[in-house]
Amino acid sequence: MLLTISTTHQPATDLGYLLHKHPNRCQSFPLPFGEAHVFYSEATNEQCTAALLLDINPIKLVRKRTLTLDAYVNDRPYVASSFFSVAISQVFATALGGRCKDKPELVETAIPLVAKISVLPCHGGENFLRQLFEPLGYKVSLQDYPLDETFPDWGASKYFTVELTNTLPLSLLLSHLYVLIPVLDNNKHYWVNEEEVEKLLRHGEGWLKEHPLKEEITKRYLKRQYRLTRSALAQLTEPNETDPDSAEENHDKEEAAVEKPLSLNQQRLNSVVEALKQKNSKKVVDLGCGQGNLLKILLKDNYFEKITGVDVSYRSLEITKERLDRLHLPRNQWDKLELFQGGLTYRDKRITGYDAAAVIEVIEHLDLTRLSAFERILFEFARPQTVIVTTPNIEYNIKFESLPAGKLRHKDHRFEWTRAEFKNWGKQVEENFNYHVEFKNIGDEDLEVGSPTQMAIFTVNSYQ
Repeated sequence: MLLTISTTHQPATDLGYLLHKHPNRCQSFPLPFGEAHVFYSEATNEQCTAALLLDINPIKLVRKRTLTLDAYVNDRPYVASSFFSVAISQVFATALGGRCKDKPELVETAIPLVAKISVLPCHGGENFLRQLFEPLGYKVSLQDYPLDETFPDWGASKYFTVELTNTLPLSLLLSHLYVLIPVLDNNKHYWVNEEEVEKLLRHGEGWLKEHPLKEEITKRYLKRQYRLTRSALAQLTEPNETDPDSAEENHDKEEAAVEKPLSLNQQRLNSVVEALKQKNSKKVVDLGCGQGNLLKILLKDNYFEKITGVDVSYRSLEITKERLDRLHLPRNQWDKLELFQGGLTYRDKRITGYDAAAVIEVIEHLDLTRLSAFERILFEFARPQTVIVTTPNIEYNIKFESLPAGKLRHKDHRFEWTRAEFKNWGKQVEENFNYHVEFKNIGDEDLEVGSPTQMAIFTVNSYQ
């Protein structure tokens, strides 16, 4: 397997700084499945070309697999695949991570780059290969190969030598290759688990969300494992900012600025906790937990026995964990906490078995077309004894002096309901899923427009 990266950036030898590999040295790196070699075929001020050669040891591959014919007869030692992605991540880790100690200004600099890969398998043919790289701005040149030169009627093989030309930061080029090489191969040599979701989102940051083939990329990268795929797609399709940390922070700040005179957020949380205790709910899952405002209260209260936070944003969960760590609680209280990543419109066995589900200021962030999926996931499949939902009352928005007329409370809100609309939705859920619903107001109530927040408490009917 051979990858070459060339640049005509002046001076071209800056490529050595970015790759953290000296042009005058040949270097070798041991890998679990073979050895990687880095060398430069040319290194002048006008042009510089670095090469990554991956030499796979077939004996090592056989030792790690069950002894079948496939272990001996395959193309794995010779073509670009997930082995190559691993080599890129380990040998070019500094460049892939966007770090350069000696010339940090180069990291974000778009420079002319040409990447050539020999030989690249492509399940999907030339068109699929172009559909992957051309939307990212690459000029794609390729050479195909016959399946067998002695039998031209058999047609072309699935292998190509590919040349990709673009002007972009080197770290972005490596991220594209890291993700898309195994996607083209439609296979991975190792077990795929939750860590692969994080890798995909990390290396796909800034480009995968907008890629026209993001669903197919995600499915192939995660070896079509349904649970992992839906988790990744949920994070790519839910309305989030580029940076989930800042998105959450901005959301809190913007809504707090609107609702500050009422201290509404604390009133909401207090009302939810009170309702949970009234319903004798000791095992609670917080769906769309954000950065853990409700979890913090529940965790400190000995009344609750099991507390779980679920959010589509992995990084938001990390912030939640950091915030909760600062509480310095006893070990027995920590043992009742669980955090995991998940979407609200995909069936997930992990949210079953709870006394109650809290959905606090969440549904307004969903597209109305996806609300029915959310209802089925929560009320039909998970089916906790109690469900507590809060959402803004749009009628009250005229009372907020800082909110322009006709505007929703936050730009990420897909909708906000009137009191009548919210009650109508609650009654439909009641009828469709055999729950009983009661409505409560949160915050100071105005005679004309009601309260700023409306809450629905759903309880499973005792009869079936």
